[in-house]
Amino acid sequence: MSNIQPILQSIDKFIWGPPLLVLLVGTGIYFTFRLGALQIRHLPTALKMVFSKGEGAKGEGDISSFSALCTALSATIGTGNIVGVATAIKLGGPGALFWMWLAALFGMATKYSECLLAVKFRQVDENGQMVGGPMYYLKNGVNSKILATMFAVFALGVACFGIGTFPQVNAIVEAGALSFGISKYVTAAVLTLLVAFVTLGGIQSISKVAEKVVPAMAIFYVATCFGLILANLDKLGDAFHLVITSAFNSTAASGGFLGATIMLAIQSGVARGVFSNESGLGSAPMAAAAAQTDSPAKQGLVSMTGTFFDTIIICTMTGLALIITGAWNSDFAGAAMTTHAFAVGLPSHTFGPMLVSIGLMFFAFTTILGWNYYGERCVVYLFGTKGIRLYKYIFIALVASGAFLHLDMIWVIADIVNGLMAIPNLIGLIALRHVVADETAQYFTSRRKVRVSKEIPSAS
Repeated sequence: MSNIQPILQSIDKFIWGPPLLVLLVGTGIYFTFRLGALQIRHLPTALKMVFSKGEGAKGEGDISSFSALCTALSATIGTGNIVGVATAIKLGGPGALFWMWLAALFGMATKYSECLLAVKFRQVDENGQMVGGPMYYLKNGVNSKILATMFAVFALGVACFGIGTFPQVNAIVEAGALSFGISKYVTAAVLTLLVAFVTLGGIQSISKVAEKVVPAMAIFYVATCFGLILANLDKLGDAFHLVITSAFNSTAASGGFLGATIMLAIQSGVARGVFSNESGLGSAPMAAAAAQTDSPAKQGLVSMTGTFFDTIIICTMTGLALIITGAWNSDFAGAAMTTHAFAVGLPSHTFGPMLVSIGLMFFAFTTILGWNYYGERCVVYLFGTKGIRLYKYIFIALVASGAFLHLDMIWVIADIVNGLMAIPNLIGLIALRHVVADETAQYFTSRRKVRVSKEIPSAS
């Protein structure tokens, strides 16, 4: 076993190295130009759709567009927003935050495209529920069952052994023990019961929890970060200056920071950014496919705001907190670095870390729920609806055991499979690029016609 781990780590570094990152960002750049910077020009429209009641309620689907977005955000807003940002800045310096922004900007175009395709090629399963995602647009759009099966197998692996279970469970257990002194056995038992209670109810139950918890936890965490920034407002200008200058210059070693080249800043920022918002990995389309909508492009617009909320807002808040307080230059790493930032950045040295722990626990819990649903969609594709109940029992058992496992090798394998998800998905996006462009053009043409028809009577 000890001989296999270095090999797996090398594979992991290769998969998450320049080839995949170039492919991920390159796809986003292509769609940005092909769609005329849609994610910038139509972001106000997309945000209006998210916050408008009844928007997208027309059309077929199992849940509202907002619920589908919250379900996707429940999986993407997780430990990566706290631990991932700290890891990126620890490796690449403050400049990594700039490259996270850039990756997110292009990633919004990718997220729009993959979620558009999810609705375009979705279908109804034996239970009468909507199913969609990369498996279906690879099978029905690209006509490749091999790529579709590859994606489903890789995504199921991530749900069961990666992002969906062990890292999240460990984060919750450790936060409960460190901040509140709760036994890991108690935390594991309560967590398992909560996950079972929510997930056994299916997408309706998961989405109801997600649409209440996700906005609440995001507002709570952003408000906490905002409080820290206000308490250190005189340092905000210097923090932004450091982010921009470090993005284009090597960062010298100082304090607990080992120094970083521009390339390391780019690689760590882009990799952690993609890992956090999952643009191009193919996960969010599985939630988008369940949305009640009469237009694939409309749901694409709603879904792309997930990357905006995840990276441009939440990851930025974490990054600024780390830079303003100087925590990025400390000897701490990961969650401990973020906790240290809130300990020194807020007036109360105990209240700040406690808020981080609460945020971390909620982020991790909702990630488990979101990935449970993604895994279920993959099971339906691979084995049909008859495999759902067995999958849910296995998933719950994995959550229960996750608190007591410290298997580095499994996490490395999960990281590899997570990266492998992106490859068939990106092939599908590139192969179906014309479908994305045509659907987009058709949607905005129809919007303009509706707008003109409304203006003509008023003009007369």
